Amino acid sequence: MAGTGNVGVIEDEENVYTGTRVRPFASTPRVEQRRVEEQKKQNPTTLKKIFSLEELFSLEVWRASLAELLGSAVLVFAMDTIVISSYETETKTPHLIMAFLIAVTVTIILLATFPISGGHINPVISLAAALTGLFSLSRAAVYILAQCVGGILGALALQAVVNTEIEQTFSLGGCTLTIVLPSANGPHVIGLKTSQALWLEIICTFVFLFASIWIAFDKRQAKHLGSVVVCSIIGIVVGLIVFISTTVTSTKGYAGAGMNPARCLGPALIRGGHLWSGHWVFWAGPSIACLAFALYTKVIPSELLHN
Repeated sequence: MAGTGNVGVIEDEENVYTGTRVRPFASTPRVEQRRVEEQKKQNPTTLKKIFSLEELFSLEVWRASLAELLGSAVLVFAMDTIVISSYETETKTPHLIMAFLIAVTVTIILLATFPISGGHINPVISLAAALTGLFSLSRAAVYILAQCVGGILGALALQAVVNTEIEQTFSLGGCTLTIVLPSANGPHVIGLKTSQALWLEIICTFVFLFASIWIAFDKRQAKHLGSVVVCSIIGIVVGLIVFISTTVTSTKGYAGAGMNPARCLGPALIRGGHLWSGHWVFWAGPSIACLAFALYTKVIPSELLHN
């Protein structure tokens, strides 16, 4: 100890029992506890990171969702118009023309919304992004809500510009499994079986995610290719799947794989009727495909992931 004149100043002193010099501890339990608490604040728990409930009240997220709303509205209006026009013109290859125009349309809308919201315009992409950990479930919920509202607005806009006959004949270009036709023996239902349509939704949506969206999720590839190329690849894959799904079945009444529940929801709510028949398929199929895709990403070794 120092002298009484320097009270409160503690210096190193010899241990009276062993003769060794006593040194202060590097850290105390209280300091360690404080350090752990700071690390918890800096690194939130996995559950908190997955949900991120604060994003439900984030102005930035809701502003970004406006791009999803407008993009989805334009997508539904454009795609349903393309479907109606392709068949109304009575060309020999309506499926091919429809697929090409849809590919171009999807590419343009993705390029318009990508800088603002990431260019999802589809609940499938938002759900897949959340399940693979790219962003929170809360942000995905806001995006999906905006996409569904956009789908409804797009269907309303289409209803406002087409006549009643076209609206009834083509069901506003909505997603259908079957249609009802008049016959001598009464109404006759033609279309695709529910089980077949469900498998088509699952397979086509998974291929869509695997062959195109995965490129956008992979930061390494997305940066190397650039946004224009990535959006073009997504558009081309969508066009190819539309063409394949509408031709492989060769069934009248079936509108092809939806792969976008928001696009199917809009016309169903506005037009109603037989559009609700089997409508659940256009939600269940893509949801199952998203889960399968998320499982696939978990199986891949972490060192091969670049998202």
